[in-house]
Amino acid sequence: MPIISFFQAGGIVAWPLLLFSLAAVALIVERLFFWFRVTRRQRRVVRDFLKVYREKPDAAINYLQQNADLPIAKIFLEALELDNPNPEEFRLALESAAQAELPTLKRFNTVFDTIVGIAPLLGLLGTILGLITAFSSLNIGDVGGTRTTGVTGGISEALVSTVMGLVVAIFTLFFANIFRSFYQRQLALIQEYGGQLELLYRRKYEQRREVYAASR
Repeated sequence: MPIISFFQAGGIVAWPLLLFSLAAVALIVERLFFWFRVTRRQRRVVRDFLKVYREKPDAAINYLQQNADLPIAKIFLEALELDNPNPEEFRLALESAAQAELPTLKRFNTVFDTIVGIAPLLGLLGTILGLITAFSSLNIGDVGGTRTTGVTGGISEALVSTVMGLVVAIFTLFFANIFRSFYQRQLALIQEYGGQLELLYRRKYEQRREVYAASR
C-alpha cells in the first residue's frame, strides 16, 4: 500500500499521529547526538581532570574550560571558580550546580511521555471512528452492494489507526527508556566523580590552612 493511501486509510487521526511521529523522530535524533557526545568524551575528560588537579589545579581548571560543553565540566567549574570557599560551601556549590544541570539531562522527557500516552489513545479514537463508519454503512439487505465500500473503509480506518498509534507509542517508548538509562548513569557518574573532587578539594583546603597556620 502506498504511504499516502496508508495515511488516508487511517482516517482523521492519522495526521496528528504523523505529526507526533515526526516530532518524536526529531527529538530522538537530538538526544542521540547529545548522549553520544557526552558518553564518548565525558568519562575520559573527568578522569584526566582529576589526575591533573592533584598536582596542578590551575591547569586542571583550564582543561575543564576547554570542555565546558560537557555537563559535569559545567558542574565542576561552578564550584571551582568560587573565591576560596570552605569545604561545606564547595559541596553546596557542587550540589546546586548539579541540580541546575538536571533539566538539560532530562530534556524532552515530558514530551516523550506525552507522545507515549496520547498516541495509543488517538489510535483507539481512530478505531472507534472507523467502527462507527463501518456500522453506519452496514445494511443487511445490501450485502455486496454499493454501501459495502463504506463498511470496508470503516474497518480499514479502525485497523490502520490502531496500528499507527501503537507503532508511534512503542517506538517513542523504546528510545525514551534508553535516554532514561543514560540519565541514571549520568547521575551516578556525577555523584561518583563529584565526591572524588570534593575529597581532593578538602585535602587541599586543609593543606592551605596548615601552611597558613605554620607561617604565622
